[in-house]
Amino acid sequence: MSTIADNRKAFHDYFIEDRLEAGLVLEGWEVKAIRGGRANLKESYVVVRNGAIWLIGAHISPLTSASTHVQPDPTRTRKLLLHAEEIEKLIGKVERAGYTLVPINLHNTRGRIKLEIGLAKGKKQHDKRDAEKDREWARQKQRLLKHSVTQ
Repeated sequence: MSTIADNRKAFHDYFIEDRLEAGLVLEGWEVKAIRGGRANLKESYVVVRNGAIWLIGAHISPLTSASTHVQPDPTRTRKLLLHAEEIEKLIGKVERAGYTLVPINLHNTRGRIKLEIGLAKGKKQHDKRDAEKDREWARQKQRLLKHSVTQ
């Protein structure tokens, strides 16, 4: 599995409780652009509409060598491909349990482009501060250990 694009903000804003791998319905120019590393998940999100799961706001920049008869739309809404049972489970959690769906990363698996989505709960401001403190303390411990080993 080779990662193409990450959504680091997802881990900052949400507690990721479950992960799923979904296929995407893409056009030819989008596949070429994604393989060229021209995808961005920063402002994207996943919604449930009419019993289907959709990726909204993901930006895929078209290559300059794209065909002239195709009008590329970099931020078009893209359908996600999942099994019916997975979709029903996600719809139930999102509608009843207050979860949200967030894109985590875009990657290649056996020649196919897949999107990893997470079932997540939003973090409050104090949770984000606590996570930042924990990260800073872990860094500080590493520095202290490294410094004590060298002496």
